[in-house]
Order: sequence, then C-alpha cells, then structure tokens
Amino acid sequence: MNDPQDPWETVGRLYEWLDSHNERAPQEALLLRMLKLSEEVGEVAQAVIGATGQNPRKGTTHSWEDVQAELCDVVVTAMVALRTLTPEARDVFAEHLRRVDARSKIVMPDDS
Repeated sequence: MNDPQDPWETVGRLYEWLDSHNERAPQEALLLRMLKLSEEVGEVAQAVIGATGQNPRKGTTHSWEDVQAELCDVVVTAMVALRTLTPEARDVFAEHLRRVDARSKIVMPDDS
C-alpha cells in the first residue's frame, strides 16, 4: 500500500533512511532512538516556556505554533522509535490505541 496520507508510510521511510546512515550496533541505535524522545520532549518544554514568556531574561521567544511543531516532532520520534523496536509498529500502535479508547469509554459508577 502506498497511501501518501498514511503516516506509517512516512515513518517507514524515515526508519529506512536512519538505518541506512546508522553506524552503531542495532541495540545501541535502538536505545539512542528511545533517548531521542527525551530530547524532543525537552524541546516542547522549552517552546512552552518561550511561548508563555516564563523566562524574564528572554521574554517571549516562541509561538504556540512552535509548540505544535515540537509536539509533532515528539509524535514522529515516538513512531520511528516504535518502528525501530518492531516491524509491526502499525499494528502494535493500532491495537494499543483501541485499548486506550476502550478504557476511555468505561463509565464509572455514581458515588452517591
């Protein structure tokens, strides 16, 4: 399937591109891709701080569009990390999303 709207097609290409430039052992590359998530989350925090002007010395340095872009980077990085962990990333994610969705529909009994 070659659907340009399917993010997993792009994730697959990014995974292949990263692997073609990888000079590390597979286990090390996997661990570094997992650590990359922390870096990207840190960039979200930096953008939020910049968008809210929380650093008085720097003032407002980012926009909420910057925050959106950084959040997208986190999602893409996580998807590539998942693909690095398993070639079945699409199915693993879909099943996990179904479980999360099902949990969100659980009605809690009224405490009264």
